[in-house]
Amino acid sequence: MTIINGESDARLAVDAAQAGAAVVRDLYGSRLERHEKSAGDFATEADLAAERAILDVLRAARPEDAVTGEESGRSGAADAHRRWLVDPLCGTLNYAVRTMLVGVNVALRQGSEVTAAATADPFGDEVFWTDGDTAWVRGHGADERLTPSAGSALVDVNLDPPFLHAPGFHPARLLADPGFGARFRPRVISSTLAVAWVAAGRRAAYVTDGDLRDSVHFAAGVALCRAAGCTVTGLHGEPVLTGADGLVAAADADTHAALLDLVKKQEAQTR
Repeated sequence: MTIINGESDARLAVDAAQAGAAVVRDLYGSRLERHEKSAGDFATEADLAAERAILDVLRAARPEDAVTGEESGRSGAADAHRRWLVDPLCGTLNYAVRTMLVGVNVALRQGSEVTAAATADPFGDEVFWTDGDTAWVRGHGADERLTPSAGSALVDVNLDPPFLHAPGFHPARLLADPGFGARFRPRVISSTLAVAWVAAGRRAAYVTDGDLRDSVHFAAGVALCRAAGCTVTGLHGEPVLTGADGLVAAADADTHAALLDLVKKQEAQTR
């Protein structure tokens, strides 16, 4: 655990995520201006304000660190060893239509490893966090160790494009596979808060396509799952966060293997 000026990186990640979550709560339900991005994507004033609050916390404590924010982009040296990855409001469309399924993600990448991370649930009053070695959930002033479990059989699947492996793999076809339905129950909350739920035993797994390198959306959740003892790879078993390989984060090796088999089966059917 890295400690600078008396404060650990993990504690800083928690503080920053909580600062962003406070803004998200405070602005919930108000009329928020939308800032269009691309391909139908947009940010609200809550996204922008939450990111400012997070960056204020990080820069006050670690002024030399580089940062990548979803809304403000990259700052600091391009090859910085320490880089914070910030997603101030994951689930913007949910939030914009007054659905309380969102997360606030803060992660620190040192070299090639994420060594501290936090995902805050603004409306559940919880923050899931890791120091890179162990994973916890903080609620009501106490920390509880995260314990993955596949018992729910609930698998969250990201249905938001782009689908980089289509037509070989498409998440909608995964849900339609009889083998998936025989073993799992699908869920789609449209927020990476669900990745933290895998680490916490509230989901059996999470599946997404996409390029996850330096992902502000997924870095925190992946770090939580790894530290909690989940099985985490790309769609084909590759090391995650290293390329355009997507993500299969599962509570245990058996669940993970079953999902990889379903992905492999789907791709074989398109050849």
